Amino acid sequence: MSSDIRELILGSTIINDTSSPYVIAEIGHNHQGNLDQALRLIKSAAESGASAVKFQKRDNKNLFLPSMFNEIYNSENAFGKTYGEHREALEFGEREYLACIAESKKWGVDFFATPFDVESAKFLNDLGLGIFKIASGDLQNLPLLEFVASLMKPMIISTGGSTFEMIDKAVSSVRKYHNKLVILQCTASYPANYEILNLRVIESLRNKYPKNVIGYSGHDNGISMALVAYTLGARVIEKHFTLNRTFKGTDHAFSLSQLVFQKW
Repeated sequence: MSSDIRELILGSTIINDTSSPYVIAEIGHNHQGNLDQALRLIKSAAESGASAVKFQKRDNKNLFLPSMFNEIYNSENAFGKTYGEHREALEFGEREYLACIAESKKWGVDFFATPFDVESAKFLNDLGLGIFKIASGDLQNLPLLEFVASLMKPMIISTGGSTFEMIDKAVSSVRKYHNKLVILQCTASYPANYEILNLRVIESLRNKYPKNVIGYSGHDNGISMALVAYTLGARVIEKHFTLNRTFKGTDHAFSLSQLVFQKW
């Protein structure tokens, strides 16, 4: 691979300016802590044409302060009486992850996850995951960025709520170890209305980082803006994915279902 072109390999897929989009079905915790539902989501995403499925991993007891972990959680989307119980109810361990990895291989889609802390990154790396995603909220978490970068695996970072200075610092932190990096334009609003998506930032990111693949993490409804993002030069597209938009949980309402996803 030439260092003079914008190109990266994710899994077995070569991504560059002439390639089709690498489409990530962000499952997150839309499995609701249920392994059977997670496996159905993976199969459904694969049948819809996704390139990859992505989950989220947290070491909740170390990530959250005890005061927050033990706080009463009265949300209509709660899966526990306290915020900690809620988060733990949604969390998968080694058994579930191994099953999801096997299911992804069965259906021919890449499997990876977002670690929200160093222990979670270690957990995912020990399972042999070959791609890591960093959420917008951790763009300034330089210790996490550098630890994940030190694993020498391709990385995808979202940039919601950031400035170009923040993005520069994050990119520099990763480049201490490698430049196998995808940078996603993202608007941190859930759902995000079309008028605040700032999709032209994709062009700015392409100009600013000419050797990096640029993409789009969309929290908007539907697929139309993802198509616009591709036209502007985004080659990695991340969209939340669900089996049913009416399910209990914070992400389902702005996630794509199989029927809509297939139209991509």
